[in-house]
Amino acid sequence: MLFNTPEFVLGFLPVALVGFFLAGRVGGSRWALRWLVLASLFFYGWWNVKFVLLLVASILVNYAIGQRILRLTQADRPRTAHHWLVGGVVLNLALLGWFKYANFLIDNAAAVAGLHAPELNIFLPLAISFFTFQQIMFLAESRSADRIDAGLLPYAAFVAFFPHLIAGPIVRPRHIMPQLLAPDLIEPRVDHLTEGFTIFLLGLAKKLVLADMFARFADVGFDAAAHGAPLTLVEAWYAADAYAMQIYFDFSGYSDMAIGLACMLNVRFPINFASPYKAANITEFWRYWHITLSQFLRDQVYIPLGGNRHGEVRRNLNVMATMLLGGLWHGAAWNFVLWGGLHAMYLLVHRRFPWQLPALAGRTLTLAVVVIAWVPFRATDWDATVTMLRGMAGFNGIALPQMIVQFMPLLSLVVTPVQLLPYLGDARTLSFPEVSACLLLGWIIVLALPSVHELSERARAWALTSGFAFTVQALFFAPHVTPFLYFQF
Repeated sequence: MLFNTPEFVLGFLPVALVGFFLAGRVGGSRWALRWLVLASLFFYGWWNVKFVLLLVASILVNYAIGQRILRLTQADRPRTAHHWLVGGVVLNLALLGWFKYANFLIDNAAAVAGLHAPELNIFLPLAISFFTFQQIMFLAESRSADRIDAGLLPYAAFVAFFPHLIAGPIVRPRHIMPQLLAPDLIEPRVDHLTEGFTIFLLGLAKKLVLADMFARFADVGFDAAAHGAPLTLVEAWYAADAYAMQIYFDFSGYSDMAIGLACMLNVRFPINFASPYKAANITEFWRYWHITLSQFLRDQVYIPLGGNRHGEVRRNLNVMATMLLGGLWHGAAWNFVLWGGLHAMYLLVHRRFPWQLPALAGRTLTLAVVVIAWVPFRATDWDATVTMLRGMAGFNGIALPQMIVQFMPLLSLVVTPVQLLPYLGDARTLSFPEVSACLLLGWIIVLALPSVHELSERARAWALTSGFAFTVQALFFAPHVTPFLYFQF
C-alpha cells in the first residue's frame, strides 16, 4: 500500500488511528501495540501477502538472536556475544544478498566466464533493505547493551511500524522502542494529530504535485538517452535537473509523510533531510541528505572498518568502501556502484583539498557535482549514462527554440535555433518555457525557502492551503499512481 493513494489516506489511515487509540483505551498499551503490529502487517501484505511470512520470520529470528547477545553481554561473555553478533549480521546480509543481489552476482559471474546465466526469477521483497538495516542495528545495540529489554511485542511494533517500514527513515531501536512503551502513547493528543497530519499533507504535496511533475520531464530525457538519442546540452541538463528535483521532492516528501504519521501515533522520528541542496561542500551534503542512512553507514560500516584511526591511506580506503557499499545498497546494478564511487571521489578530493570557497561558489560547485552524479543513479545502464553525460558536456551541440533565439539575437552566436527540442517536455512549442518555469520554481523552493520542519505554524498553513487543490486533484484524478523512488531499494 502506498501513502499517496486514496485507499491509504481515506481508508487505512483513519482505521489504523481509530483502532490504535480505541484498543489502547479498552485494553491498554499492549493491546494498542498488538493492533499496531497487525495493522502494519496488513499494510505490508497489501502489496504481496506471502512476504508477510518473511517479515514475521525475520522479526522472530532477529529478536531471539538479539536476546541471546544481550544475555551474553550482561553475563560478561563478550567473545561469545561477538560471535553471535557476527552470525546474526551474516544471516541478515545473506537474506538480503539472496533476494537483492543473487541475480546480479550470477549474471556478472556468467558474463566474465562467458557462460549463459540461469534464470533464478527471484522476486525482491518490498522494504527488505530497510528492515534488514533496522535489525542489524538492534543486534549491534544488544551487543553494547545499549537498549532496553522490552520484549517481543514492542520489538515487532518497532520493526513493522508502518510509517517507516517501506522506505525509512532508518531509526535506532534505542530511540523508538522507549517511545512505544511510554505511558502516554495511547492517549490521543490533538496537537500531535494536527501537527502530524499537517506534515503528512505537506509531504503528500511534495510527492504528488512536485516530484511527479518533475518525473515527467526527467523521464523524457533519460528515456531518450536509453535509446541512444543525441541529447543537446539544454535537453540533457534539463533532464538531469528535473531528476534532481524529482528525487529530492519524492524522498523528502516520503520522509515528511513518515514523520507526520509517526507524530499522529505519538512517536517522534528524526529529521531525514535538512535542505541538502544548500550544502556548501560535499561533506555537508552527506550530513543533510538521507541523514539516517548516512549515520548508519558511518556507525555500522565506516567506523568498524577503522574510520580515520589508521592513517590517511586506510581512511581513504574506508571512505571508498563505505560509499561503494552505500551505492550498491540502493540497487543491484553497476550504475549505483558508479554513483557511490563518484561520491567517494568527491569526498576524498574535498578532504585532500579543503579549499574555503566563497559561499555561493561552494554551493554551486557542490550542487553541480551532485546533479552530475544523479545521472548514473537514474540512467538505465552504462550506455545511457554516457549518452546523457555527453549531452551535458555539449558534445551534441547547443540548441534552443527559434522563438527564444529571435527574442535574444546574440544567442545565435553560440546556439542552434530549432523549431522544437524533441527530448524536452512533450516537445510542444511551449515546452521550453514551461519546463524552465517549473525548474525555476523547484530550485527556489529547495534553495531559498526553509524546510517543512523550519516553517512556523502559520507558514505551514499557508503552504498547505496554496497546494491543497493540486494535491487533491493529483490524489484522486491522476491517471496512475507513481510509486516512491526508494520503494525500489
